[in-house]
Amino acid sequence: MSALKKDKQAKNIIYLFLVCFLIFPGIATSGDTPTPENMVMVPGGAFLMGVDKEVNVNTEKMSKIKQLKYAVSREAFHDEGPAHNVIIDAFYLDQYEVSNKHYGEFLKATGHPAPAYWDDHRRNKPKQPVSGVNWNDANAYCSWANKRLPTEAEWEKAARGPDSFKYPWGNDIDSSKANFGRKQELTANVDAYPQGKSPYGVYNMSGNVFEWVADWYDPNYYKTTKITVNPAGPQEGVFLSATGTYIDRIAVGKKRVIRGGSWYAPAESVSTTHRFWNDPMNNSYGVGLGFRCARSVENDSLLQARTFYMDALINMGAEKYPQAIKSIEKALRNDATNQEYLKLKGILGKQVQ
Repeated sequence: MSALKKDKQAKNIIYLFLVCFLIFPGIATSGDTPTPENMVMVPGGAFLMGVDKEVNVNTEKMSKIKQLKYAVSREAFHDEGPAHNVIIDAFYLDQYEVSNKHYGEFLKATGHPAPAYWDDHRRNKPKQPVSGVNWNDANAYCSWANKRLPTEAEWEKAARGPDSFKYPWGNDIDSSKANFGRKQELTANVDAYPQGKSPYGVYNMSGNVFEWVADWYDPNYYKTTKITVNPAGPQEGVFLSATGTYIDRIAVGKKRVIRGGSWYAPAESVSTTHRFWNDPMNNSYGVGLGFRCARSVENDSLLQARTFYMDALINMGAEKYPQAIKSIEKALRNDATNQEYLKLKGILGKQVQ
């Protein structure tokens, strides 16, 4: 690449960052408030949500059975695209799926009805994720814990990381890094597969249990939405018919989004962009409906770390690399694990070699 092209590219990157940080001050990526226990902070900012894909399928040549299977497949709805830029505020996300142990504490404290499979010894170990919960169960638990369900955009940001991975660990499928495809025939512990955690340190965002998120489901939402800052999904869901399982087999109605695939689901379901749906009252899809919770970052003032980060970007644009390195190091003293800050430090380090 020529020096002129490099200079132009650097200026474009700096412009994008400055627009995001100056126009949208609520997207701070760090803070001086301690991270809640067993949660990680996912930095705010812009990321590419969804994926572009062209599908040309002739269903007329399919058998009736294949047509039925195709009707509820991801290809039929083509709901993962188009890819679009989204800006979200920083937020906290549970590092692990909610476990049976923690869900049991909720049941004891509130008298909430037990989920499906609660007495199944194959699935009720303390460190296994709670499964057999419907959307209302998941929402009730998060409220009790002073948290909330993540939005679909937040979930995808946490799974993909700053490089927009196809899977939490990278861009290649790897069955050794997640529990899917009936490999174990049951759920793994919530802290299993550490090698498959996302760039932000979140476990089992592919496989194990499908995870409820806050949003209603609309297969055309990405195509029609105009909301690019903190999207929370459509105001209401669209009416869809069966997914072929238990309650949902006869439940024609509005659906909620589920993400991440499960131990039971095929490889096609565990990518970070895969979207699926379920009836909010269904608690039995593939013996693998679980969730994790999120929490908003309360302190969204102009934090010192972000100021140093912006200063580093400005100095990098002016080719003042030593000053930029000093600024990014100051930012990292306030937020040592911030992936964007670490990435910028790496870029600056190469410039001064």
